[in-house]
Amino acid sequence: MAKELSYSQQRAQDVTLLTREVLRDLPSVCADFLRAIEPTTQPLTRYAYACDLKLFFAYLQNEVPRFAAKTPSDWTCAELGSVTARDVSMYLEYLSLYYKADEAVTNAELGKMRKLSSLRSFYHYLFKNSLINADITLLVDMPKRHEKPIVRLEVDEVARLLDLVESGEQQTQHQKRYNDHTRLRDLAILTLFLGTGIRVSELVGIDIDDLDFEVGGFMVTRKGGGQAILYFPDEVANVLKDYLRVRRAMTPLPGHENALFLSLQNKRISVRAVQVMVKKYATQAAPLKKHLSPHKLRSTFGTNLYRETGDIYLVADVLGHSDVNTTRRHYAAMADERRRMAARKVKLREDDAPKPARDASMEKKE
Repeated sequence: MAKELSYSQQRAQDVTLLTREVLRDLPSVCADFLRAIEPTTQPLTRYAYACDLKLFFAYLQNEVPRFAAKTPSDWTCAELGSVTARDVSMYLEYLSLYYKADEAVTNAELGKMRKLSSLRSFYHYLFKNSLINADITLLVDMPKRHEKPIVRLEVDEVARLLDLVESGEQQTQHQKRYNDHTRLRDLAILTLFLGTGIRVSELVGIDIDDLDFEVGGFMVTRKGGGQAILYFPDEVANVLKDYLRVRRAMTPLPGHENALFLSLQNKRISVRAVQVMVKKYATQAAPLKKHLSPHKLRSTFGTNLYRETGDIYLVADVLGHSDVNTTRRHYAAMADERRRMAARKVKLREDDAPKPARDASMEKKE
């Protein structure tokens, strides 16, 4: 009997198959490139590279006349080597607004940076292996990233968010019909975000067996593929125990027996379903804050942890950031706030201390 795959293993297999589908429309050397980076990347990263390359080649075919004669799957390295820095620069401008299936698609700085980074990795591989004569992507400047303020919930908004889930207030009649089935599940999910800073992709992959109330933690598969234990406080533990009593009474569909969080269809809940649920409650709790997401709840946890500890390395470790500079960038404003506070704390002279008398000789000179 074949061993049942974990969520992360099954997800990796599914993404690998999707990547192969994308590769069918790309130049054959793209498959060689993805195989070359396989030891140092995750399946989802390679899929993203494949999708980014497909978009670039579609742009060349549809927008640059000299590439229109052949489909990208028939392009040779010589044709890839004929791409110019101007072509790439125009591609970045194209990414600002283009249409896909009659729908407008836009990319801000971060989206352009990622797509140019994918292109640079591919052309670096071609140049390194002497498949092209020059790496023209290095001649194109990376878009400048403008930092955005951290969007997070304040303490009163967090309390209101959790109260809304428990009470079912502000819900439509249609939503209230499902509230009894989803209330404890939704409360457990939101509490996990706010109490551990877990990523949504990590949360949906949790199995019941991953929970260990003796140590007060659970195992997660992190973004880079490694595993780590996230520890939770007693408040989170109590909510999880309440939900588990309901969860164990459910009958999951085959293949979803171990999933901690189930959808109304008794399947492992999807990332999209969690995103919709979070937005529904968060916009009710904080109506002035737009586009609230699981990542914003993760930012709320990171902010609270940094405020309590002031330890940027601890925040980076708990959030699973491989580079502390990522964490430092997100919480730079808070660090500046702490430095300003420190400056206000330092006093060179007590307010009620007597001031030294002025030198009489100096007074005469004046």
